[in-house]
Amino acid sequence: MKQYFIGILCSALYMTCAFSCKKDSTVENPTPIPAPTPTPTPPPSPKLIFKFRFDSTQARLNAFGAPSIIPTGNAAISPVFNKMCAHYIELAPSAYTLLGTGSILYHAPETNIGGSTAIDFSKSIVKGQEEEFFSINLKDIAPGTYQWLRVSLAYQNYDIKYKSGTIYGTGTIASFIGYNTYITNYVIKNQTVAVNANKLQGYWGFETNVNGFLYSTSGQAPAGATTVPNPISATSPIPAGSCVVTGAFISNTGITKPLVISGNETSDIVITVSVSTNKSFEWQDTNPDGYFEPSAGENVVDMGVRGMIPIW
Repeated sequence: MKQYFIGILCSALYMTCAFSCKKDSTVENPTPIPAPTPTPTPPPSPKLIFKFRFDSTQARLNAFGAPSIIPTGNAAISPVFNKMCAHYIELAPSAYTLLGTGSILYHAPETNIGGSTAIDFSKSIVKGQEEEFFSINLKDIAPGTYQWLRVSLAYQNYDIKYKSGTIYGTGTIASFIGYNTYITNYVIKNQTVAVNANKLQGYWGFETNVNGFLYSTSGQAPAGATTVPNPISATSPIPAGSCVVTGAFISNTGITKPLVISGNETSDIVITVSVSTNKSFEWQDTNPDGYFEPSAGENVVDMGVRGMIPIW
């Protein structure tokens, strides 16, 4: 009888355990909750993109946008450009749009550390050929039709051929063509030059390497000597000593084509800022042989660009 009772008790315990296990299994595997649907990432806003192009075959212009000749007693060459920097960009609707009243897209940082307002070179964006040097969302530009582009150039770096006695070589020039630039230091090619002061338009540094000997020097072009082409100077002049170069928009086929911003663009617009480097480096050729010879006292008189064509 005792064994019979124990058997019944064991059966009851087994059934209770089985029931409990089955119930626990249901709790441990609830109905899965669907994952939230991810929010789609909005497409990037289309941009207006600016890139430099350096063209030694482009027309050589004077400050009024007319063809320019080299004055008697001077010589000039077309440098091989490495980099350039802009510190101001503006879209102008017409030839009567005064400087600063168009659509200003960019104005680089400035400082008063040097005593007067100047471009802060340490914060400048320096770029080479076909590199993007500035972009802005098209939706942030006032819709309209723009016939002219204004770009204030601040810095150039290029290579030139030179002569020193019987030595013919290649050197690198770093030139500052903005209205006024505060420079802590800068690198010409390999040589770092400390300045820690303001430098007016036309300051330059030169570096070359002759048989392992590194030579560098610096100088200042005369005030007002830097050419700044502005074809609409009669109706929209620029301040003396600035380097606000002006050019009319054209298409890729070379036809005049104003830039139209609707505000409804769905793709990027790329502006190629083609800068004329046609004999843009000019000096007093006191030893008239067509070679820049600083050791003979030949001085730089012009480092300005010789025209600008914005192409889109």
